[in-house]
Amino acid sequence: MSDTTSAITSDAAAANPLLDFSDLPRFGEIQPAHVTPALDVLLANAKAAVDRAAAPDTPATWKDVVEALEEESEKLSRAWGVIGHLNAVADTPELRAAHAENLPRVTEFSASVGQNLALYEKYKAIAAGTEFAGLSAERKKILENSLRDFRLSGAELPEDRKPRFAQLQEEQAALAKAFSDHVLDSTNAYAYIVTQERDLAGLPDDVIEAAREAAQRDGKGGWKFTLHFPSYFPVLQYAEHRPMREAMYRAYVTRASELGATYGDGKAEWDNTANVVENLKLREEEAKTLGYQNFAEVSLAPKMAESPAQVIAFLEDLATRARPYAENDWMELRAFAATELGMPELQPWDIAYAAEKLRQKRYSFSENEVKQYFPQEAVLKGLFKVTETLFNVSIRRDEAAVWNPDVRFFRVENKDGTLVAQFYLDLYAREGKRGGAWMDDARSRHKRTQGGVQTPVAYLTCNFSAPVGGKPACFTHDEVITLFHEFGHGLHHMLTRVDELGVSGINGVEWDAVELPSQFMENFCWEWDVLTDMSAHVDTGAPLPRELFDKMLAAKNFQSGLGTLRQIVFSMFDMVLHTSYDPANATQNVNDLAREINEKFHVIPQTPFSRWPNTFSHIFAGGYAAGYYSYKWAEVLSADAYAAFEEAAMAGNGSVLDATTGTRYRREILEVGGSRPAMDSFKAFRGREPDIDALLRHNGMSGQAVH
Repeated sequence: MSDTTSAITSDAAAANPLLDFSDLPRFGEIQPAHVTPALDVLLANAKAAVDRAAAPDTPATWKDVVEALEEESEKLSRAWGVIGHLNAVADTPELRAAHAENLPRVTEFSASVGQNLALYEKYKAIAAGTEFAGLSAERKKILENSLRDFRLSGAELPEDRKPRFAQLQEEQAALAKAFSDHVLDSTNAYAYIVTQERDLAGLPDDVIEAAREAAQRDGKGGWKFTLHFPSYFPVLQYAEHRPMREAMYRAYVTRASELGATYGDGKAEWDNTANVVENLKLREEEAKTLGYQNFAEVSLAPKMAESPAQVIAFLEDLATRARPYAENDWMELRAFAATELGMPELQPWDIAYAAEKLRQKRYSFSENEVKQYFPQEAVLKGLFKVTETLFNVSIRRDEAAVWNPDVRFFRVENKDGTLVAQFYLDLYAREGKRGGAWMDDARSRHKRTQGGVQTPVAYLTCNFSAPVGGKPACFTHDEVITLFHEFGHGLHHMLTRVDELGVSGINGVEWDAVELPSQFMENFCWEWDVLTDMSAHVDTGAPLPRELFDKMLAAKNFQSGLGTLRQIVFSMFDMVLHTSYDPANATQNVNDLAREINEKFHVIPQTPFSRWPNTFSHIFAGGYAAGYYSYKWAEVLSADAYAAFEEAAMAGNGSVLDATTGTRYRREILEVGGSRPAMDSFKAFRGREPDIDALLRHNGMSGQAVH
């Protein structure tokens, strides 16, 4: 360290693992009691660095301002990232309390940096000074992003308005944490206990065994089913006992709402209804304070999309294209349920069940049958082979302290054995772990002022079924796709060659382009030459039969019209909430708005008691506010990018695992990270702007729907 006043002594780092940045996090030693003392040190050091950088006598140079700030802010970010990660995957009352206690402090510091006019002036001086011309493209991009972020953080506001703006950030952070906690608590609280074996009819053996083991862990007999997705969704999909499907559906869609206690085991304090309204009010106030018409405009400022109107037009166009296919899907499902299942009126808890029965009849296979061919080790072997073949790297097991015995650690190497990156893999659902799947960074690549290049490390987190009955964990094909998706994010983070922290990996990438590498990887899960290397029947070891694969492929776009409209409802709801909805003078509540949008854009009615917005963590706790459209927006990019591999296969040896195209994709998309606009990266790879045709073709919507 160049300034001894901010140095963290080796004794301090030894005593508090959160202050040790010499290598990987010391997960086996971190305790909730370490959180506040560590942040005392890190916040003090970061504040001192800000004061020095903003001081009148500090030269407005990259080294004295940007580099000096990065050195301390990165330590704070890494430690807070570890705390936040543990809060998401290993929640305890003590850790939750420590996280909640310190969240306002971290948020306050972040807001104070963003509003620091003297610091903002230093960045502007660097951008306008003689040094700028000689800076690398990466450093110029960081300055450009920083100036934008200063404006969005309120740096240009009058001084008397800055305290309230900072308060808005703190209150929003607290609301997001509470929202997430309420979803987790309401999910954990519910259990459906089966005591009669006949009520298990239709359920897969591994789901039944997992439920039996869950009951045993509670010291009870029977079978325990929960609202965690690996337990919940198979019930909706396979259980013949309709009352069970109904009870669990009602509990699931009313989590974290005023109906949570009616249909589940919810508590009044877990109701997110008021949380949502208050959050929307704060976001609107933030937007108006900054001079924007609505929060969507704030959200889009750093994204590819130019305006809310452009996003809405994109969604409406996609909805128009998808609707005929969705109408046909829905008509066929209702007809099948009426004639084959004796269900003249499909209830919401019947839809997944009827769809699975129709899939089995039409394509002569079930998702559970396919699942037996995807044991964990075979899937990982296949995933790693795709990565190694395309991007000329090697992946192997590594050792590190972890937060749960099920977590595994790996290293990514160049062919000469040099380290590229490392990643943690946390695959299974469990209590104390929030639902969903995500990638997050443990640390980013950058070139240190001392000590060479810091290699990136990623967290890859899923919520799949754990092994039961002495057998390996097996994944549904949808779960395989999810794993490839998150690994795509991981590759974007890990394979970067950018040494500047602010635009390394996913840092600085427009949020509506960040899903390109993740959705791109999903496509390989539909390739025969890929699946043959990642399938081995859990009992016999036999690879996936070609006949079964052909059935899967035929069923690939089964109900894709319905799936597309479902995503459009989520995306449009998000955009309307953040453009035209007035939370202060609303004539309808948020859930009524959700139903209205569903009626306009979907063909399946939404049940009156559904409260799905109350668990819409993406936009209320996950950074996707006025940005959920990004999934569909980036899918246009990812489908078109993948088409390059399809074209290479047709022109070459017939395999999409084309190393030449993979090298170009790695160089133009993955390695450059956020160092240039995403559109520039896409055009560098494809040689043109993106085309929606590949997306429509991949979703089976490039022709006319049959009615």
